[in-house]
Amino acid sequence: MSFQKNAGAVRRFAKTIKFGAWLQTISNKLTPPPFRLMQIGSAFWQSRALYVAARLDIATTMGDEMLDAKEIAIRIAANTDAIGRLLRLLAAIGIFEETAPHVFRNNKFSSFLRMDNPKNVRAMILMHNSETMSRPWFEQLEQGVRQGVPPFRLSHGEELFSYLDGHVDFDKLFSEAMDSVEALTGDSFASDFDWGRFERIVDVGGSRGTKSLAILKRHPNLSALVVDRPQVIAEAQHYWAGNNAIGIERLHFQAGDILNSIPPAQSDRDIYLLSAVLHGFDDNTCVTILRNLANTCGRTGARVALLEMVLPEVGADLAGASFDMQMFMGSRGRERTLSEWTSLFGRSGMALEEMVGLQSLGNILVLLPQKLF
Repeated sequence: MSFQKNAGAVRRFAKTIKFGAWLQTISNKLTPPPFRLMQIGSAFWQSRALYVAARLDIATTMGDEMLDAKEIAIRIAANTDAIGRLLRLLAAIGIFEETAPHVFRNNKFSSFLRMDNPKNVRAMILMHNSETMSRPWFEQLEQGVRQGVPPFRLSHGEELFSYLDGHVDFDKLFSEAMDSVEALTGDSFASDFDWGRFERIVDVGGSRGTKSLAILKRHPNLSALVVDRPQVIAEAQHYWAGNNAIGIERLHFQAGDILNSIPPAQSDRDIYLLSAVLHGFDDNTCVTILRNLANTCGRTGARVALLEMVLPEVGADLAGASFDMQMFMGSRGRERTLSEWTSLFGRSGMALEEMVGLQSLGNILVLLPQKLF
């Protein structure tokens, strides 16, 4: 019996994404090559302008008002002329709207930078464009490519996930950014998969547990246990303290180590969720984690759900290829094709039961220990 739900909507979404990827190639077809190369080569101007606008929190400051550059500058303690020029650039690429000379307002894109928008991606913009994350791209990408070493390690002396352990403020920003992923991908992970066949989710590496909570809201008979690093769990418990969100009383937390201590399965009504976890690790580490999960599941019939991107064998689109390079920048991990995933499963004693499509960039790979097949 398939775990897939909303199959028709998932197929339509896949076709829409494919069409969108094709549209992105039009610039290459219509723009003279030298000019197109200049566009790509200077694209960081746009990302830095967006970062500064997010840092200054201009979108929240503007709210629903239409303001001139002078008023915006007064409210955020900045220079009037510079603010006008910054917002003119962003409006030119569709972020904010210039309604009259030097007069601006939020639009459908800048509204997702507003702190009062529960689906805002401000933390994601701040995290990816921070000095911590930008330096490896600008300083060490060439050496990283030459040596096959993550540029983040060359810049900071350690890889991203180790760095997080020693830098509390950046670790918090990283967690906030990961929580905003739902604004990018939607909640199809909760609606397109049949979670109702289970009683407990063990959300391994689940940060604050926002994905588990989205599932709990739809399934009142489910509970969830979030397992993550001790400092992440402490921050998550503080974050949810006093919150009355639907399902919060069924969301539990436990400190653990994905490489060593994963809570044991209790029955075939358990499912282990790893959302965008394994793409952060090299193949050998993934095999270790998957073997731990296979042993943890044992013969209970418990399953593992990997929420991950699955790249095509040939011709990855811009989003997939970009995410893969970001993983190279910060870690030993990578985005993988289906053949690469199944190779890891075979080495770890796991078998792919089903690949469930979602109305998002990822898929859910459902695994069982091979001995149960």
